[in-house]
Parts: sequence; structure tokens; C-alpha cells
Amino acid sequence: MQRIYLASDLHLGAPNPAESRIREVRFVQWLEDAAAGTGHAQLGPATEIHLVGDLFDFWFEYRHAVPKGAVRLLAAIARITDRGIPVHFHVGNHDLWTFGYFEDELGVSVHREPIVREYDGLRCMIGHGDGLGPGDASYKRLKKIFTNKLLQGAYRLVHPDLGIPLASYFSRNSRASQGPQEDTYTGPEGEWLWHHCKEVLKTQDIDCFFFGHRHLPLDLRVRHPLPGRKDARYINMGDWLHHFTSARIVNGQAFLDQPA
Repeated sequence: MQRIYLASDLHLGAPNPAESRIREVRFVQWLEDAAAGTGHAQLGPATEIHLVGDLFDFWFEYRHAVPKGAVRLLAAIARITDRGIPVHFHVGNHDLWTFGYFEDELGVSVHREPIVREYDGLRCMIGHGDGLGPGDASYKRLKKIFTNKLLQGAYRLVHPDLGIPLASYFSRNSRASQGPQEDTYTGPEGEWLWHHCKEVLKTQDIDCFFFGHRHLPLDLRVRHPLPGRKDARYINMGDWLHHFTSARIVNGQAFLDQPA
């Protein structure tokens, strides 16, 4: 029996070091419980853990430097992979500038696009979710800039003491400007990722979609666009800024978990 635990959108570093530290300790406990089969994971220890993007409010790797902080989280991940439990990191829009550190130092598998996996008969798509579905044209243009290798190389020329705090400032302001809208739910038709799930079903059979990015825990039915085919579910894992929600797959069944 496979036991998969998933969480996203910790945004470590925001809004300040003191508040971030409290969330980091809580999230590390969630990780350690998942690995040990305790607490929220009493059905058994994880066979895989998926960290589905925006763990950090900003992350950029230089050749010989990474952002300060997050040592508890990084150490917990390393302990888990050292025990032989696979950990997957799906880059988000706030922490996509990783260039080998997680793989080399932590033993983590890094994914830049949604992946498809099957667990005990449940076929799943997992990804952060940024830039998918209709709308958000301005961010989609920005993402092309953010992922441009020439521009990434140019940014490495900025000293970390300037580059990291500068980018962190803009990262905080970017999320804050959208904050009042994040908890507004107007139904499935207003959810871009729900529309993306419908499009995917036209070409792939997926039982359950797992995304983050939205910052709102959701568990929605996605009607299959083709007659006679099985409907799917779209689960958004919410965040660890306000909701502290996560997801799990146990014995081929998917769950959206609320905090204890």
C-alpha cells in the first residue's frame, strides 16, 4: 500500500523571520510525522513526499551561496531522504531558481512541469499550478522572463547581499498585492486550474489533480468532457500561511486534510 503526503505554499521567509520561524517549526513537524507514521500520518509512514512549490517566498541559488535561513526545513528533508523515503520538489513561481542544490545536497527529485503518477490504481497529476489554465496573461509573460537562462545568468552577477534582499522585497509585494483575492471563491467556473483540469481530461485519463499556488484548499469534481468517461477530482492543497492544509493518497484514495 502506497502512502503519499503532499503540501505546498509554505512561503518561508514571509512576512518576517519571527513569524516564518513559527510556521517552519510546524511544517517540519508535519514532515517528520509523515516520515515516521505519527500524528497526521497514523495510517503509516510515507512511501513518498511531495513538496508542491513555493516552499520559500524567494529562493535563488548562486554558484557558492543560497539564501540564509530555512536550516530546520532543509535538515528535515535531508534526514528523510537519508532514510530512503523519496522526496519530490515541484518548483513554484517563488522558488523556481534552483539549479542543482536540492538534488545534490538534499537528494530531492526536482520537477519543473506537472508530473503524472499512479498510486494503487489512482492516476494523479501533481504540479504547483502557476501559469496553467486560462487567464493570468501578465504572469505567463513574466514566467518567460523568469525562466530565461541568459537573464538568470545575468542576475547571478549581482552580489547575493544585494540580489537576495532585492528580489525578496519584490516577491513579498507581489503576493501581498493579490492577498485580498486569494480567499475569494466564486465556484468552479472562476478557478483557472479547474478549467485546466478539464482541458487535460480531453487527452489524458486522470483520476485526481493535485495543485498548489491558489492558497485556498479546494476539493472539486471535474466532469469528464467526453461522454461515458469517469469524472476526476481537483484538489488544491491550500497553503501554510493561513490554512495549514495538506493532502494524502492512501491505498488508492485521495484526501484533503485540515489541520488537527
